[in-house]
Amino acid sequence: MKDGVNGVALAVFIIFFLAVTVMGFLAARWRAAENADNLDEWGLGGRSFGTWITWFLLGGDLYTAYTFVAVPAAIYATGAAGFFAVPYTILVYPLIFTFLPRLWSVSHKHGYVTTSDFVRGRFGSKGLSLAVAITGILATMPYIALQLVGIQAVLDVMGVGGGEDTNWFVKDLPLLIAFGVLAAYTYSSGLRAPALIAFVKDTLIYIVIAVAIIYIPIKLGGFDDIFAKAGHALSQPGPTGAPKGALASGDKQQWGYATLALGSALALFMYPHSITATLSSRSREVIRRNATILPLYSLMLGLLALLGFMAIAAGVKVDNGQLAIPQLFEDMFPDWFTGVAFAAIGIGALVPAAIMSIAAANLFTRNIYKDFLRPDATPAQETKVSKLVSLLVKVGALAFVLTMDKTVAINFQLLGGIWILQTFPALVGGLFTRWFHRWALLAGWAVGMLYGTLAAYGVASPTQKHFGGSSDEIPGIGEIGYIGFTAFVLNVAVTVVLTVVLRALKAPDGIDETSPADYTADAGDPGVQADLPPATAGAPGGH
Repeated sequence: MKDGVNGVALAVFIIFFLAVTVMGFLAARWRAAENADNLDEWGLGGRSFGTWITWFLLGGDLYTAYTFVAVPAAIYATGAAGFFAVPYTILVYPLIFTFLPRLWSVSHKHGYVTTSDFVRGRFGSKGLSLAVAITGILATMPYIALQLVGIQAVLDVMGVGGGEDTNWFVKDLPLLIAFGVLAAYTYSSGLRAPALIAFVKDTLIYIVIAVAIIYIPIKLGGFDDIFAKAGHALSQPGPTGAPKGALASGDKQQWGYATLALGSALALFMYPHSITATLSSRSREVIRRNATILPLYSLMLGLLALLGFMAIAAGVKVDNGQLAIPQLFEDMFPDWFTGVAFAAIGIGALVPAAIMSIAAANLFTRNIYKDFLRPDATPAQETKVSKLVSLLVKVGALAFVLTMDKTVAINFQLLGGIWILQTFPALVGGLFTRWFHRWALLAGWAVGMLYGTLAAYGVASPTQKHFGGSSDEIPGIGEIGYIGFTAFVLNVAVTVVLTVVLRALKAPDGIDETSPADYTADAGDPGVQADLPPATAGAPGGH
C-alpha cells in the first residue's frame, strides 16, 4: 500500500462520483410523470423501462460491490470455494424465466408494488404478507451494508480516512459523506436515479474488467505463472494448520459448494431490490428478454473472480481480505486508471444501495404502514413515508458497517440470503399453485427463519465468535452445507406437512383476489397498461 493519499486516483474517483451525483439529482426530470406523488413513479420508475434500461438496471442491481470486492476476496482467501458465485448466477436465469413473467403480469393487473402485496392478494393473509415484508427489510439492510463496505475498501486503499488507529469519526467521514449523497438523490429521484447511473456503472465495470484481464496477466507473466503461484500459496498451512485453500475444491467441499450455489440461486430474486427492478419494466416480454441476456454478466463475474488468484500471484498482502482487489488495482495500474477502477467499485455500490433502500421502503410503506397503521393513506402519503423510510434503512445499514466486523464482508450478504430464501415457498409457490395453506406457509417460514438464524449465530471464525460464516453441518447427513438451503428444506417440509393436515381439517382459506388469466396478462391487455395509475382503495389490488 502506498504511503499517504493517492492524489491522482482520488481526483479521478471524485470526478466520477460528482458526475453520477449530478446524474442522480437530474434523474428526477428524466421521463418524469405529471403526478410523481405515488409509489409507481417514485418506487418503480413509472413501470416504463424497456429492455436495455431494465438490463442495465438489473445488472447494476445484482452485480454490486459484492461482485467486485467480496467474491475475489473469497477466492484470495480460500481459492476455488469462492467460485460458487459463478454457477449460481448461471442457475438463476432459467429459474427466473419461469416465474418472473408471471409475477410481472399479476402485479401489473392488480397494481402490486411489492412481493408482500402479491402474497397478501394471493393467500388473503396479512400475517403472511407481514412476515415476507419484515424478512425483506431485514435481509436488505446487511446487503446495503456490503455496498458501503465496498466504498470504504477503496477509500482505505486510496489513503482517505486514515488507518485503524484514527479517530472513528475521521476514519468514517468519507463513507458518511458518500452515504449522505446517496441518501439525498435517492430521496429526490427514486428509482430513476439508479436506473440512469447504472449506464455509467456498467460501462466502467466492463472497461475495468477488459483491461484487468489482459493487462494484469501480462505484467505477472501469464496465467500459467498466476495459477502456479496461487496454487502454491493456497497450499500453505493456515491458522488452523490445514491448507488455506486450493485451486480446485476437495472431496469434503462438494456439498458445501453445491448447496451454497443452489441456495444462493434460489434466493437472488427473492430480494426486494431484484423484484423492484423487475416490476419497473414495461412488459413481460422485457423480463423474458432479460432472462436470456443477463448471463453476459455471469461471464464478467467469472473473469472478475480470477482477480483473486492474480492478487495472490502479485504478492498482495492485506490484513483485511476485502482490500485485496483494490490493492491489486493500485499496485498494477497507473494512478489515473486506478481512479477509474475505484470509481467503478464505488458507483457499483451506489446503484444497488439506492435500489435496495427503495425496495425496503416500499415494503414498509405498503405492507406495514398502509396495511396496519394507515389503511386510508393516500398515494402521496405513501410516497412521503417511503422516501423517509428509505433514509432510515440506509441508517440501519450504516450501523451494520460501523459496528460489525468488516473483514468478512461476504457474510453480510450470505446472512441476508439465509433469511430471504425463507420467502421462496410463499412467493414462487404462490405464483404456480394455491395448494399451500397460508398458515402452513407462515409456520414453515418461522421454522426456517429460526433455524437459519440460530445456526448462523453458532458459526465461529478466526475473527468473530458468532455469524462467522454461512455453512454448518447438515442434520442427518453429516456433511457441511449452506445453512440457508438447509433452513429452506426444513421450511418446505413443514409447509407441506402442515398443509396436508390443515386441508384435512378443512381450515379456512383466505380469499384469493387473483384469477388464472392474471398470470399471463401482458401490456395492452384489458386492465393492464404499460404505465399504471397508482392502486387506490376499492380498485383491483387496492388496499
